[in-house]
Amino acid sequence: MNQKEERIFTIRSSPHLKDKESIPRIMYTVVISLLPPVIASIYFFGYRALAIIITSVISCLFTEGIILLIRKKPINFLWDGSAIITGVLLALTLPPSLSLDLVFIGGVIAIGIGKQAFGGLGYNIFNPALVGRAFLQTAFPVAMTTWTPTIIQKVDIATFATPLGNLKFNQAIIKGTLTPLKELFWGNVGGCIGETSAIALLIGGLILFWRKCIDWRIPAGIISTLFVFTGVFWLINPEKYASPVFHLLAGGVLLGAIFMATDMVTSPITPLGNWIYAIGIGLFIGIIRLFGGLPEGVMFSILFMNAFVPLLNQFTRPRYFGEMKK
Repeated sequence: MNQKEERIFTIRSSPHLKDKESIPRIMYTVVISLLPPVIASIYFFGYRALAIIITSVISCLFTEGIILLIRKKPINFLWDGSAIITGVLLALTLPPSLSLDLVFIGGVIAIGIGKQAFGGLGYNIFNPALVGRAFLQTAFPVAMTTWTPTIIQKVDIATFATPLGNLKFNQAIIKGTLTPLKELFWGNVGGCIGETSAIALLIGGLILFWRKCIDWRIPAGIISTLFVFTGVFWLINPEKYASPVFHLLAGGVLLGAIFMATDMVTSPITPLGNWIYAIGIGLFIGIIRLFGGLPEGVMFSILFMNAFVPLLNQFTRPRYFGEMKK
């Protein structure tokens, strides 16, 4: 073989095929998809919601920056978009009455404990925003369960309750005070600032589906499982249990199913794993809501199933071509 016929082979480690998508590109797409619920939160809860969102984002960026400096990591990691997403998501899970100092603390915990303590982006086991909220829920339960109506509603604050709280503790079905589905759909109800408007969350979800930033199996599995589970009990005793549509529109189901459970780092990487993960979340939400002591169970259900993701990845991984079964 002469010199002209010689071929040079380049040997390199995977990945051998690269996509145009990057972490910042994906992260900022998610940020854009969060704009509908952010706008809805400001519309329904006023500048108080905007203050909570800004404080949460600043807290997450501040904590991320400090820890990156301590760990001697490149500070440009601060602008990959992940800390901004954590800040926005954390804010959307908080009540409008929460003081800004507690919001800031929640952001510190979300990034410091939920993300950086595990090694940073790509290494955290649990959804960071939910870690921050779980801490606030545990440390400041009264502040986290003090609800105010939207600025459009004319409701006595002293007797105000969220739709799920009204269902759980005030016998809303028997008294005929169950929140109408129309109000749940548009968002003119009390609750965490980002979970009240179903239409805003669905619009954000469509953006994520269009950009292929999330696996459709996760929201589909959570929503269908919760619908079937609560629907069975509703058919058995509609005077005691709310309809499955009510459970899908009320509380944080759509926010959790579309934006929280689909986090690429803390969700499974296999199709079968995603189905098991999603079904587990949907079942636990239904069990907590119907039989637990709390009116809501989205946060705990997602965090609980986050813990099983490594096992799901291990046991649902397809065998390599030619791999022998052990």
